[in-house]
Amino acid sequence: MAATATKLGRSLQQRRTFINARVKWVGDPYLDEAVQREKNLKQLLSLKDRIVSSPSKSLPLSSLSLLKPLVNLHVTAAAFLQKHPSVFATFQPSRSLPLHVRLTPQALDLHREEETIHLSPPHRNATVQRLAKLLMLTGAGSLPLYVVDRFRFDLGLPHDYVTSLICDYPDYFEVIEVNDRLNGGKTLALSLTSPRKSLAVSEMERRESIINGSRVQKGLRIRYSMNFPKGYELEKRIKNWVDQWQDLPYISPYENAFHLGSYSDQAEKWAVAVLHELLYLLISKKTETENVLCLGEYLGFGTRLKKALVHHPGIFYMSHKIRTQTVVLREGYHKEFLIQKHPLMGMRHRYLYLMSRSGRVKKRDYVPGVKRSNQSVDAQNS
Repeated sequence: MAATATKLGRSLQQRRTFINARVKWVGDPYLDEAVQREKNLKQLLSLKDRIVSSPSKSLPLSSLSLLKPLVNLHVTAAAFLQKHPSVFATFQPSRSLPLHVRLTPQALDLHREEETIHLSPPHRNATVQRLAKLLMLTGAGSLPLYVVDRFRFDLGLPHDYVTSLICDYPDYFEVIEVNDRLNGGKTLALSLTSPRKSLAVSEMERRESIINGSRVQKGLRIRYSMNFPKGYELEKRIKNWVDQWQDLPYISPYENAFHLGSYSDQAEKWAVAVLHELLYLLISKKTETENVLCLGEYLGFGTRLKKALVHHPGIFYMSHKIRTQTVVLREGYHKEFLIQKHPLMGMRHRYLYLMSRSGRVKKRDYVPGVKRSNQSVDAQNS
């Protein structure tokens, strides 16, 4: 009887019943707005962090121009500064020195408030736990720093997190050298110093334990919340498959389920669990799709994460705004507003407001603080 049950279990694990049909994509104006309103925010904050990291709280305009590819600017540094005069100001320290850039008083005040949040013990502890859980999703408890860096902004890590955060938690983290699975070379990685079993509970499991008033149990049939834009309907045969798929046992993203057939329905439910937990860990409940696929490739998921994103538009939304593709966790939003209010997201909205004030400043045809006669020279230098 035991052997028969084992064979049945393996059969269910290998079963693939998904209809070979295209799941249509339909735009969601609310979630597109949630993505669109943060246009240029990440680039602006990256420049801001580099400026305030300088001992003089300023940098030569020419050095910012060199940062263009590093902060993913789509225009010259001079043009970007000119577009945001409420955040950046240019000045000349002396006649013998080139033009420098610093923050406006309003932007500097916001930065100081943001720093206060980063330095508060409750926030630091919560950030450390989120970062630890991200590493635990890998199974091995470590990730190359270049992969962690991809999620730095969406995780709410400080720009200098290795020195300002990681070094203060040696009981949690260490930086080690590992073989990079993608290119075979050596690279630096962030690693957990010891297992953190108490953190190996996903958000879905936590909710289920609250509903049932019991400890987390394995093998429960946990169903995902699904939301669709107004007027969106799945084809009947796809809807039937989704209903059956929802009733499959839930496998924690902190378990290793690579033994499952890569194209089985159960394996896809595990892949969705990994995606859901990853996005839930992010303070913005969204990230660029490229970040997710990079992580999936490093972990050995191949195309499974991409297929899971496409097959489940009621759980994940793919936005094509702001010159990239962004995956959004639908349940994290009510219309275009985040449901879970994080202090750093509140700060980012204040930066956005300051950026919007730049649009109300009378337009000029020169970089703020730069005379007209110098315009062409400065543009060339940028």
